[in-house]
Amino acid sequence: MKKLILSFLLITTSTLAFSWGQTGHRATGLIAEQHLSKKAKAQLEKRLGHSLAIASTWMDEVRSDSTYDYMEDWHWVTIPDGSTYEQTEKNPKGDIIEAIDRMITSLKSKTLTPQQEVEHIKILIHLVGDIHQPLHVGRGDDRGGNSVKVKWFGHDSNLHRVWDSEMIDDTHLSYTELAMSVNIPSDKAIKSLQTSNVKQWAYESMTYRKNVYAIGDGKLSYAYPYYNFHIVRDQLMKAGLRIAGLLNEIYG
Repeated sequence: MKKLILSFLLITTSTLAFSWGQTGHRATGLIAEQHLSKKAKAQLEKRLGHSLAIASTWMDEVRSDSTYDYMEDWHWVTIPDGSTYEQTEKNPKGDIIEAIDRMITSLKSKTLTPQQEVEHIKILIHLVGDIHQPLHVGRGDDRGGNSVKVKWFGHDSNLHRVWDSEMIDDTHLSYTELAMSVNIPSDKAIKSLQTSNVKQWAYESMTYRKNVYAIGDGKLSYAYPYYNFHIVRDQLMKAGLRIAGLLNEIYG
């Protein structure tokens, strides 16, 4: 299991496999911002100095800075089919579930320096987005889909990249347009989404594996996004609403 954990997902700048890509992450940030309480929005504007959409991509942007190498394994977790998070051998460098919970606890403690607080907010926004990308909760056998080579409309790609960015980018929607295209549920449904916990979000992502891996001969084109892009939209919507729920709880 340890070998699976350590080899699962090596997302680096050289592979260009950024989680959700800029468009997806910024869409989650915009959705979140639209559902902040007035108090939380004011507190976050004071601390960040810019929108949640812009803050959402910081964790990927600093990957070229070795100062932040310690965060690399926080973007993902391995939970094999038929297993629970509790049953897995934990990565000693941390994982996405552990990191999200740690960010929440630290931000609630009110003991961080201003710089630490800003970074924790940005990490939290980003990782809540990541955990809703199904391949960031990996099976442990293919590096979160990075090892699954496919053709995307005739050019070489891999399954992880298809879900991170290619399905989104090929819509040619801006992040604001993408955020506007999701279906926001009722207030009751929003509350239900926001009261679930981080492990439940990971298990939700696992439920999409059948759809994700239905790649046939690996030559993906119009049919694949036709049957799967609704999952992308739903997961971005859930991520945005859950980011807002956490930030409202901390700052609202």
